[in-house]
Amino acid sequence: MSVETITLGCRLNFAESETIARTAPAGEDWVVVNSCAVTNEAVRQTRQAIRRAHRNRPSAKILVTGCAAELDPQSFARMPEITRVVGNAAKLSSFVANDVMASSGFMGHVRSFVAVQTGCDHRCTFCSIWKARGPSRSLPFELIRDAVARELDRGAQEIVLTGVDITDYEGGLGKLCQRLLKAEPRLERLRLSSLDSVEVDQPLLELIAGEPRLLPHFHLSLQAGDDMILKRMKRRHSRSDAVQMVERIKSARPAATIGADLIAGFPTETEEMSLNTLQLLDDCDIIAAHVFPFSPRPDTPAARMPQLPRDVVKARGARLRSAAAERRDRWLDSLVGTALPVLVENHGKGHADNFAPVAIADASRSEIGLARITGRDVDHLTAVWA
Repeated sequence: MSVETITLGCRLNFAESETIARTAPAGEDWVVVNSCAVTNEAVRQTRQAIRRAHRNRPSAKILVTGCAAELDPQSFARMPEITRVVGNAAKLSSFVANDVMASSGFMGHVRSFVAVQTGCDHRCTFCSIWKARGPSRSLPFELIRDAVARELDRGAQEIVLTGVDITDYEGGLGKLCQRLLKAEPRLERLRLSSLDSVEVDQPLLELIAGEPRLLPHFHLSLQAGDDMILKRMKRRHSRSDAVQMVERIKSARPAATIGADLIAGFPTETEEMSLNTLQLLDDCDIIAAHVFPFSPRPDTPAARMPQLPRDVVKARGARLRSAAAERRDRWLDSLVGTALPVLVENHGKGHADNFAPVAIADASRSEIGLARITGRDVDHLTAVWA
């Protein structure tokens, strides 16, 4: 018997799931579903995962936690497949006493996520995650340092700092990274999860410019490229703020690559506003876009705004995804013939420092080296060791 975890959603969920799996007592026959509520589709996928888990392991008890369970525990409790529903605050103490902030993972994985913060103090009109996660809370530096050390001891070659809003880390994310890199000389590869561009501080920009151990891919929570839509989303940046931040990052680190979260079909969005977001792909040189067709979450201000027809939302999402995919294809093609540092994670596949996916025949897990990019196979590059 064992505890199996099924994780949906963000990297913080993945880090917490691994902590649950690692601390659960032996002999328990449970499936823990760590849910997501960022969109209605994420909630639907959570329910699908629960039913699938019950079919695959009918004798196991099913515990559901995470943001969807936090926001709507009654509806999940009514599902016949579920044994227990646990909110976010208690998810890491479901089996043993633990601190919700002291989560890290993955066990034995080459890349490991370490939580530094949870919760959010902002109130974007489309989002309900602040209700599910509570106010912003930062983990003390000593616990982060110890969590990183544990993951390195377990064989992690790369650490990803994660949370709900990591740029809101108390005292500044840049200073945290500086302290962490100084305190842990074994940490040779540090990545950051999603950043709020308006909160990127000067110490972080200094690290981007001069610290090779901070890897050069930065995923920004941009959401839209039109000022009126950004205002109605209650975002704290303008379109020009986003473009200027990307310019500052690329000025500090010309090799840096940019990812972004973008929402298509937000309420009241006109065709012109939609095209402004489409143009943001070029203006911010985005090579990894996570596109979300707008999904009205219950009890949010955006759900009460005039909604667009669903076919329009889907069409704009598809257009944005298509344009993002074309940009990504061109970027991957441009890397053929170059040499890139690569970390092999599993089955001969891994990522370059710029987060391009790379496959190297006969490469060993956790191998790190300079790879010569020889071609491209659909969604990843092919390479040989240089």
